[in-house]
This record gives sequence, structure tokens and C-alpha cells, in this order.
Amino acid sequence: MAILKIARMGHPVLSRVAEPVADPTAPEIRALVADMIETMIDANGAGLAAPQVYVPKRVVIFQAPPERAPEGIDEAEAFDHTVALTVLINPEIEVLADGMETGWEGCLSVPGLRGLVPRYTELVYRGQGLDGETIERRARGFHARVVQHECDHLDGILYPQRMSDLADLIFESEVRARMAAEAERQKEKADA
Repeated sequence: MAILKIARMGHPVLSRVAEPVADPTAPEIRALVADMIETMIDANGAGLAAPQVYVPKRVVIFQAPPERAPEGIDEAEAFDHTVALTVLINPEIEVLADGMETGWEGCLSVPGLRGLVPRYTELVYRGQGLDGETIERRARGFHARVVQHECDHLDGILYPQRMSDLADLIFESEVRARMAAEAERQKEKADA
């Protein structure tokens, strides 16, 4: 296993559509996934797509451990803010509800920044595992956000392209200040 170099925004591999994987059980796919897992863990990421490590194949890995759950998670989302490490090959997403929710996202290919990104709140995703068997799961909330973010990489899309207002693209170091300012605005609004 090896820690791989992560492509950054601007590299052409991140803007092209990735190729389907012919054989999910192939040894080279298993080796790629092992390296991707090691790379994601080393970078403290919630997910990683093969194009991010310069391999234009339709492979993603993701996890949503409890410590990654967003602060102030609501009850409707609470049951589904975690998901075990998942390997998904040739994934497909089916949106179940038109509702979208805006949330903060970061990306290993866009280091040091966070952005407010609208995402669908409920979906089903399908794909294959390393054993070639079909994986199908329903996802909501943060779980659904992570899946959409990683699968976007397979279509050459980075999260800033999904943002509705680039004024909401900020440095990670300013997140606390931004949240404090928003809380103060909300308090003033409630007091008025």
C-alpha cells in the first residue's frame, strides 16, 4: 500500500469524465482501492475518488464517521449521519426527493477552503464492491452529501461548481469567524 499524491483543482484529470471499470474484482482495482484508503486516512478525508489520485476510473471510497457529523444535526438526519467505509465501483445515483439543503463542504483537491453547497437530501446509490457484488443503499443528510460529492468527481465536477454564491467560498481558518458572525446576525434578527 502507498499514500498517493492528490490532484488539485486545475489539473485536467479532475475535469474529465472517468471511465467505467470493466472488472471490479481485478487485482489492479483492489490495489488502487487499498492505496486510496491509505491516502484518504492520511489526509483525514471523508472520501476520495480515483480521479483525485490521477486515475480516471469510476471508483470512489467514502465514510461518514460520527465525529464527521455536522454540528447541530437535526433529528430527521440523525439516523443517517454515519456510514462505514464504503468502496463503490461504477456508482449510479437516483435522487428520491427534489429537496435540497445547503451545507459546508471541503475537498482534498481544493485544500484550505470550504464552501456552502446545495445537495439533494435523499437518494439511493448503487454500484459494485470489490467482490463484484451489487451494493445498493438509501442515504439522507450528511451520508447523501458525501456520496454526491465523491460521485461528482467521476463526472469532472468539483464542489465550487455546485455553489450558488462564490461569496460562500471561504478559507477553513475563517469558518469559526463566519459561524460566529452568522449566529450574531440570527440573534439580532430574533431580537428585532
